[in-house]
Amino acid sequence: MSLLVETRGRVRIVSINRPEARNAVNPETARDLYKAFLEFDLDDSVDAAVLTGEGGFFCAGFDLKAAAEDGGQDWIGEVDIPAGWRDARAQPLPGPMGPSRLMLTKPVIAAVEGFAVAGGIELAAWCDMRVAGASSTFGVFCRRWGVPLIDGGTIRLPAIMGQGRANDLILTGRPVKADEAQRLGLVDRVVEDGAALAAAVDLAEGLSRFPQACMRADHLSARMSGEALAQSLTREWRSYATFMSEGQHGAARFAGGKGRGGDFADI
Repeated sequence: MSLLVETRGRVRIVSINRPEARNAVNPETARDLYKAFLEFDLDDSVDAAVLTGEGGFFCAGFDLKAAAEDGGQDWIGEVDIPAGWRDARAQPLPGPMGPSRLMLTKPVIAAVEGFAVAGGIELAAWCDMRVAGASSTFGVFCRRWGVPLIDGGTIRLPAIMGQGRANDLILTGRPVKADEAQRLGLVDRVVEDGAALAAAVDLAEGLSRFPQACMRADHLSARMSGEALAQSLTREWRSYATFMSEGQHGAARFAGGKGRGGDFADI
């Protein structure tokens, strides 16, 4: 299974389970992630969720091998934003990475170990808080392949970090370790390697002890409106055209063995 779902008390844990691909998301995984978080938001038995990855990796982004194949192109067609989409809260819609266009009523915490890069950093930014193992790495690694940020990265990273700091990550694509990511405002808590999940679950359990209606009202008010998010994501989605002109070639180079392990020299 490409996704593992577990419930501990009032906390739902969703784990990407493709460690052989550093938990890169393929279309099947994206569909499962979208469904899992829709179900979480509608389930009255849980109050908070944790998103993590198996095997010491959070997520290496969208699976560029899949993107280079027909199945990847079919999935992108499925997640094209329809003309009538106006409200991310009232009109749930899947994103390329799965849940990235959802605006949930309950908090989600990312538990990051290893790489959270490309679409993986966008999934981490989609979450409401981020707990990271000390040696974890964040970065817009898709910069080297001509693959644009189309899962909310250009919207959420500036909102979390500030425009200048977000520009540093978005434009350069450079790797950022957990301690620097915390200084930049991207990571909320840094823990020992291997302890991110336990710390995130502990944090989620703490949130579940508060009066929920009040917390969820503040959670909603602290974010942009569903209408504003839909408008911003629609504008960002127009960048997909650059994937057709540059990203397909980059995905094919990656599938051929270039640039593995975050190597920017061999692309």
